[in-house]
Amino acid sequence: MVAPQPSRGVGLESGLMMMENQPNVLKTGTSTIGITFDGGVVVGADHRATMGHFIANKSVQKLFKIGDNLALTTAGLVGHAQSLSRTLAAEVSLFQLRRQQPMTVKGAATLTANILSGRPHWVQLLIVGVDDEGGHVYSIDSAGGSIPDSYCATGSGSPYMYGVLEDGFSEGMSRTDALKLAARALHASGQRDAASGNGMDLAVITAKDGYVAIEQGEIDKLLA
Repeated sequence: MVAPQPSRGVGLESGLMMMENQPNVLKTGTSTIGITFDGGVVVGADHRATMGHFIANKSVQKLFKIGDNLALTTAGLVGHAQSLSRTLAAEVSLFQLRRQQPMTVKGAATLTANILSGRPHWVQLLIVGVDDEGGHVYSIDSAGGSIPDSYCATGSGSPYMYGVLEDGFSEGMSRTDALKLAARALHASGQRDAASGNGMDLAVITAKDGYVAIEQGEIDKLLA
């Protein structure tokens, strides 16, 4: 189970404790990751969902394309995560139709934070993407706190991923190196975190090509 990091909101901590005591709630224990590189960002997530100690599903989607230049990763309650992905995709699309330009990554992060601060959800999110200022990764907690970084890992598997990230990340790294690092970090979390695993989704976002999902064959080669 993901324990979102509350930054504000009365009763949030007690709400999380209540959620923990409901074993039949479907949760994504989760490992998600975002890494900036020279020219774009890599984003990824595992596939496992749990109910207490039971593995409820082995093919849950936790990585969502919400715009040609934007992606969302989710950890927490599956229902809240899926609802937010639909809302954000619709808002990003409407913004582009009205303004005739893509939403910036900071704009998408701010939109997401505003939604969560108005009505907290039991989630921890990454907003990842590329705009005119380059690649960005934003971590968003369940109460609307938004923090930018060069790389970030969320979910119950994040301690294992950060060990890999701290060792392997460097500013201005290549697309290939960033993909290998993301795959290695997600694989490590799946080996040690009981709530993460069953494969992974990876994608690359660049200004030139937009959002490009990585095929399973390429992921297998990254892990070889």
